[in-house]
Amino acid sequence: MSHATFTAETTQGLPSLVTALPGPKASAIIARDHAVLSPSYTRSYPLVAARGEGAIIEDVDGNRFLDMNAGIAVVAAGHCHPEVVRAIQEQAAQLIHMSGTDFYYENMVRLAEKLATLAPGGVPRRVYFGNSGTEAVEAALKLARYHTGRDKFIAFFGGFHGRTMGSLSLTGSKSVQKKGFGPMVPGVSHIPYAYCYRCAYNKQPDTCAVECVKVIEEQLLKTILPAEEVAAIVLEPLQGEGGYVVPPQKFFDELQAVARRHNILLIADEVQSGMGRTGKMWASEHFDFTPDILTVAKGIASGMPLSAMIARTEIMQWKPGAHASTFGGNPVAIHASLATIELLERELIDNAAKVGRFMLDRLRTWPERYANVGDVRGMGLMIGIEFIKDKQTRERHPALRDRLEQMMFERGVLVLGAGQNSMRLCPPLVITRDQAEFAMDTLEQCLREATA
Repeated sequence: MSHATFTAETTQGLPSLVTALPGPKASAIIARDHAVLSPSYTRSYPLVAARGEGAIIEDVDGNRFLDMNAGIAVVAAGHCHPEVVRAIQEQAAQLIHMSGTDFYYENMVRLAEKLATLAPGGVPRRVYFGNSGTEAVEAALKLARYHTGRDKFIAFFGGFHGRTMGSLSLTGSKSVQKKGFGPMVPGVSHIPYAYCYRCAYNKQPDTCAVECVKVIEEQLLKTILPAEEVAAIVLEPLQGEGGYVVPPQKFFDELQAVARRHNILLIADEVQSGMGRTGKMWASEHFDFTPDILTVAKGIASGMPLSAMIARTEIMQWKPGAHASTFGGNPVAIHASLATIELLERELIDNAAKVGRFMLDRLRTWPERYANVGDVRGMGLMIGIEFIKDKQTRERHPALRDRLEQMMFERGVLVLGAGQNSMRLCPPLVITRDQAEFAMDTLEQCLREATA
């Protein structure tokens, strides 16, 4: 990959710590933050970012970290990729805002055309723009109800779809996200996801009858949920916050068959798994899965706030005024997205596939080699490692995961948890093999030390 304007030190760079953590400047800013910022934010460790390039983040004290989070799977093209920065600067000098829901501008049309073409299945699509993943999900819920005339939804335990009220009602990730905010939007039923390492039905992946989908027809629709009232089934093709869980192919085959039989829409939440992260543009492509509605955000514009809800043309037929957003499809964010997609198609999806394959090949041996590693799973640069106390009982070990997270930070590598006891590795798609190897070497050293 060529990033001519990146310094070799930063693009190919590795961590460099020059102060104790947090350093004096970081400590002062954190103290100010605690006085005025919402205490609802979750900060796992005291990182105060000042600048970023590629897969490297530098804090206010000059410490450099290898970012294996990508700003929570957002900066697909890396931090401050020069081509994305140039696109932002050029567009900001021409037009910053005009509100695409009330007026027209060309780059909004161009991105919609591109996304419609890229969406899985090769079917005609229309695009609605918002600012965040949760907005895209809210738009998908509204469109599904509008189109079908039905009001119920089926979602999955472990799923995360956002924190605004509609998407929060779908979310089945952590109870703290719902505590104190009830009642939820009515009409959502949750069922177990295809989490094969912890199958809710005590089956094995190679011999199961896809009970996690068959429960829809065999129990849900027969007992509490009339099929003719279900607007859509909402799922992450590769579950994110739930622990980076990868379902088997037959989960998607069966799910599409059930949806067809009952004229139920399928909504794929690709907010975290989309935009090249899994080594294909969409996680859905790995499974020949063609959703009726697709939601995308995070990696779509390499850090600029933008989301899209992409639906089959025959579904997105709502009338003017039915749904809109003042800032959705902001011209600057749109231009950043066009630059990001160009980079993804040119080289970054291939890099995600290659470096991800290299990482997974190494990590797959860990469950055999380490007593506290229960499962390793993922696709491309969306990799999860699940930590346990015991191989037989598979008792979760969140304390070990949290300890490793802190140890990695102290060694200059940024990682985050996912699910109750898993760690996610979701670096920028520009990450090099050397950087990936350094991260895995560091994690392995920390694991040995923490479990010695």
